[in-house]
Amino acid sequence: QVQLVESGGGLVQAGGSLRLSCAASGRSFSSYTMGWFRQAPGKEREFVALIDWSGGGAYCADSVKGRFTISRDNAKNTVYLQMNSLKPEDTAVYYCAASAVPWVVVGKAYDYWGQGTQVTVSS
Repeated sequence: QVQLVESGGGLVQAGGSLRLSCAASGRSFSSYTMGWFRQAPGKEREFVALIDWSGGGAYCADSVKGRFTISRDNAKNTVYLQMNSLKPEDTAVYYCAASAVPWVVVGKAYDYWGQGTQVTVSS
C-alpha cells in the first residue's frame, strides 16, 4: 500500500512557475514508476509526465515537453513536477500516481493516486 499526498499548487500568472511535490508513504516507493496526471474541468484526465523507479529515465507529454520537468528523490520518498512557462491551458487539478508497471502513460495502469492539487494559471 502506498499513500500519496500532493502539494505546491496555487494561482500563478501566465509565464510563471510552480513546483509540485508528491510525498509518498508506505512500502517500496523506490520500486514504483511515478506519474503526474491532470484533469481540467469538463475534460478527461490527461497524462503529463512519468519517471522510472531509479529516476534515470523520464518522459513528458508533448504538451508540456520543454516546460515541465519530473524528478524524484527516493531518499525522501518524494516526486516533483517543476512547471515553468505556465499557460492558462495548464490549469487543472494535478494528481500524482504510482504504478508497478514501468513506463506506462495510461492512468488505468496506476495503482495508487493522491487527492490532487489545484493549479490555476491566469492570463
